[in-house]
Amino acid sequence: MTTQLGLPDDIQACLFDLDGVVTRTAVVHAAAWKETFDAFLRERDGADFRPFTDSDYGEYVDGRPRADGVRSFLASRGVELPEGDPDDPPDARTVNGVGNRKNELLLKKIRTDGVEPYEGTLRYIDAVRAAGLATAIVSSSANTQDVLRSIDAERLFDVRIDGVVARQRKLPGKPRPDTFLAAARDLGVDPSRAAVFEDALAGMDAGRSGHFGYVVGVDRVGQTDALYAHGADRVVEDLAELGGRA
Repeated sequence: MTTQLGLPDDIQACLFDLDGVVTRTAVVHAAAWKETFDAFLRERDGADFRPFTDSDYGEYVDGRPRADGVRSFLASRGVELPEGDPDDPPDARTVNGVGNRKNELLLKKIRTDGVEPYEGTLRYIDAVRAAGLATAIVSSSANTQDVLRSIDAERLFDVRIDGVVARQRKLPGKPRPDTFLAAARDLGVDPSRAAVFEDALAGMDAGRSGHFGYVVGVDRVGQTDALYAHGADRVVEDLAELGGRA
């Protein structure tokens, strides 16, 4: 049985990813990753380098902590770099250096173009909270708090588990379920009574392996079948499709 929110009636909390679910920043992340990896590969392999693709983004990077994304994609190309240090400069040939270069580009793009929310998501979260359900934002991004402030959305979430918190608590990122489990724990809700909202395949994997009560895939790029294959209970193009009449 589902509620007017499109959720099973025993759900007590909703755990939302940020990029691609709440904000239109997934495409900005993808562009920053492409610019970063293409420059790295061009320098390494010359003019015949094989560019970073949308498929690479979805399979190796999307939804993962920054360093994990660097490590995962470069491994797919047979490249191994030293880890380095989280404070490595963006020109360092280390996992952290490449990741910091991507973050530098991302912040520049955000400052230039701004951040735009998905209005259907904001209305849905308002309805969720009006219905008395708890809410959390769960993101691998270390910029989550600044992004939420920029769209006046901090108030919509009772708990924030992001890249900063994950690092402090030593939580492995998606596709592991640990960050979502931490959010449920901070809300005082059993995972079986929590719903996960994600657009990334790694997020679907986290929802499934964490045994959450309901996993909603948000398809912004035409990957409905893949979201179902990775564990979605339902896939929508916009959260407004779920209802939101609390």
